[in-house]
Amino acid sequence: MTAEGLRRRAIGQIILLTVGFLVLVAISTTSVVLVNQAREASSRVVHTVEVENQLATLLLDIRRAESAARAYLLIGTPQFLTEHDTAVASIRPGMTKLRDLTNDNPVQVANSAKLSEAIEQRLTEFARAVEFVKNDDPAGGVAMLRQAGASDAVRDIRDISNAMRAEEDRLLDLRTKKADRTQEMASFVTIAGSALVILLAIVSMLLIRRSAGERDAAEARLRDNNLNLEATIEERTADLREANEEIQRFAYIVSHDLRSPLVNIMGFTSELQELRDDIFKRIATLSKAEASETPVLSASATADADDLGLHGPDKQLLQDFSEALGFIKSSIGKMDRLISAILNLTREGRREFKPVEINSRELIEGIAATVAHQAAETESTIRVEPLPTLVSDRLALEQIFGNLIDNALKYLKTGVPGEITIRGKMKLGFAIFEVADNGRGIDPQDHQRIFDLFRRAGTQDRQGQGIGLAHVRALVRRLGGTISVSSKLNEGSTFTITLPAKWTLSNRGKVE
Repeated sequence: MTAEGLRRRAIGQIILLTVGFLVLVAISTTSVVLVNQAREASSRVVHTVEVENQLATLLLDIRRAESAARAYLLIGTPQFLTEHDTAVASIRPGMTKLRDLTNDNPVQVANSAKLSEAIEQRLTEFARAVEFVKNDDPAGGVAMLRQAGASDAVRDIRDISNAMRAEEDRLLDLRTKKADRTQEMASFVTIAGSALVILLAIVSMLLIRRSAGERDAAEARLRDNNLNLEATIEERTADLREANEEIQRFAYIVSHDLRSPLVNIMGFTSELQELRDDIFKRIATLSKAEASETPVLSASATADADDLGLHGPDKQLLQDFSEALGFIKSSIGKMDRLISAILNLTREGRREFKPVEINSRELIEGIAATVAHQAAETESTIRVEPLPTLVSDRLALEQIFGNLIDNALKYLKTGVPGEITIRGKMKLGFAIFEVADNGRGIDPQDHQRIFDLFRRAGTQDRQGQGIGLAHVRALVRRLGGTISVSSKLNEGSTFTITLPAKWTLSNRGKVE
């Protein structure tokens, strides 16, 4: 699939996920709202039932009070008076509770007030009837109560209670219908939302299955490509190794062949130096002959202008000739050292590493012992801290740390005793070494340059060909590690070397 197709598919999946998320949010929000509405409707239904129950209870207490009062008037037993008083005692709290339950409905509030007046009137009638009995006139109490049974209070209680019950029945019907409607809507939303979620899930599964199929196909293609890539890499690596070996052979041959003309130049230069005195002796003889004087020649094989009796232009010619020979010999010596260094590098590049277990502290202490005389001459101190043990090539490590310590001793700050510290630690399977000194330091702009072949930085007041650090970096890379430097001018330098704790031939072989 093309990049544009992948982008469109990614956008489609994002849109699908967003829609699914929004659907879930909408369903959840709607469900919460509908559930709250259903709960509220159900609570109102329950509230209506409570009002009707309380009204029925209140009317029942009134009938109990009336029945107990009649029985007491007819029989005169104190038990009926007690029942009457108990019923009357519960009527007023019951009326208060009914008013509290109906205070949210103005119609019922008005009805409750009327009912309360009628009940108070009826309770007064009950109390008067009881007083007749207490005054030994039961017949008068019965007559009064019978007459009161057809009074306005009884009729009002009946009519108002019926009106209140009718109002509550009406509210119960409305609230029941609303609760049913809300529950039906909640069920519909839940079912519809669930269906939509299931549909989105099915679509997502299809897309995932499709993506998984394409991914499997892509992985299969990737495996095929990896196989081809590995074969290509192996082929290119073999070609590169062969080319590198060819370059090394070429460098070795060139360096070796350069020595032949260099040896001839060195030989002819020596012969020319030996002929110098003879040539200038003859010049001096000719000059003396012209002046009719007998030259007095020195027996020295390297006579100077005064010994040869040269003056003026002949003397200057001898000095120029000697100076030219000196430059030639100096250049020959430098070229010889460079050729030797190149040969050493090519030999080192062909050397097979042999991993062995190395106590790096003992190894570096041995290197420090070999340069102890040089350190004593410069009043330098080499401190070796506890260092990790690792598996690597011993000769390579000796060359790495030998070069770094030698450079630290070579480039000290004038007039300041040298302090060289080698420390190390293990981290995540790597040995990390630091070689720190308080020497003259390196300009930050030269931090990379110093690792280049034949490149040097700073004041060139020490003998060298600019090969040491390049060789160090090549060895570190062959060992599968890295090297870096942290330094500023006149503030010392710290070289950090990171090497595998366990190097094997599979990590890194010859230079690739």
